[in-house]
Amino acid sequence: MNEQELAALVAKIVQEQMGNTASVPSPSGDMVPVGVSNRHIHLSQEDFEVLFGKGATMTHLKDLSQPGQFACKEVMTIVGPGGAIERVRLLGPARKQTQVEVSVADCFKLGIQAPLRDSGDLAGSAPITIVGPKGTVTAPEGCIIAVKHIHMHTSDAARLGLKDKDKVNVQTCTERGLIFLEVLVRVSDKFKLEMHVDMDEANAASLKNGDMVKILGKS
Repeated sequence: MNEQELAALVAKIVQEQMGNTASVPSPSGDMVPVGVSNRHIHLSQEDFEVLFGKGATMTHLKDLSQPGQFACKEVMTIVGPGGAIERVRLLGPARKQTQVEVSVADCFKLGIQAPLRDSGDLAGSAPITIVGPKGTVTAPEGCIIAVKHIHMHTSDAARLGLKDKDKVNVQTCTERGLIFLEVLVRVSDKFKLEMHVDMDEANAASLKNGDMVKILGKS
């Protein structure tokens, strides 16, 4: 989408919203709950054992909203050329490749330039060092800023006329309301309906876990 197309899209959405009688969307089938994602780490089993010891296993802390996903008791320090951030939470289960998700604000503290990417798209992403109680892992790539996205079950996607990798525009329902453009839709029969934003995005719109947002339509 070029700048002219983006400007036209914004103008269209603003005009539509100004024509509404209410400034906040009313509940409908297009409403989606929000999950705010703080910085976190996904580890490969190999890297986990380097950081926490040979034969170590992840310690379950609590289940997350997405089925099969969970927060672990383990925390680590991430280090970049500009600084470090302590107590970064591990999320399970183990993945094929280690992935560290941070915000733009975190990048300033770490002194890195992490790219905006979909989860798992790590080729050419930022290098990062992870420090655990038993060892250190320096990943040549794997640190990203996750794109805002909606996890959607196949039944929800069918109901809304959407498919995997579509992009939609989403309106928040807070006093600091705004419209997120080009939100990535990720569809799977293993997903539960939820939009994920990072701390920077949540703070900009005064969003918290469980708040509702409205899908306005495809981008």
